[in-house]
Amino acid sequence: MVSPLPPLAIGFFGLGVGYFVVGGSYLANFPKDKDESVNRTLGQWMIWMPGFMQFITGTYIMLGLTIFSAFQSSPVLYMAGLAFTAYGVHWFAMGISKYRSSDTRVDGFMAIAFLWISITGAFIFYKAGDIPVMVLFIILTLIYIFDIPASFTQKRTWGMGKATFQVIGGVWLMYLMFAAASNFALGLHFPL
Repeated sequence: MVSPLPPLAIGFFGLGVGYFVVGGSYLANFPKDKDESVNRTLGQWMIWMPGFMQFITGTYIMLGLTIFSAFQSSPVLYMAGLAFTAYGVHWFAMGISKYRSSDTRVDGFMAIAFLWISITGAFIFYKAGDIPVMVLFIILTLIYIFDIPASFTQKRTWGMGKATFQVIGGVWLMYLMFAAASNFALGLHFPL
């Protein structure tokens, strides 16, 4: 069964919400007291929105590409499936860590791997001519460039850079969600 409807809008929306919640709260320094209850709330948002929504999107795409042959006309979706699945699990881990108020310094090592997947995504979508999604992966690359020193040093200046690109990414992801939903539901042709 062939389907022209990969669930891209779901993954874009989930990640966008995560970036607004996490990056926005860091940039606004609100709430000021990052106590255990704030960390639990942030952790829940991180697990469910960017974690679950990206994981389910990536799994759906990978199953559609491999077992069900639903998206064979668009092999570039392989990179989307890889990224959504990996980023989803990544957000599960970060959300649980935040929920438990765990030490985040080792996240710098994780950020190195996610820097590579971000660069790979930017390259693949550039070569495929999908500039809007390439822009997303460039933003992700910038997030992880700042995340590495932010995690290792715990300095607010690096964290502010990371949070800035998270919020910029959240805005771009809302456009991508709007474009994907409008294109699939209404047959429009927003760049995606």
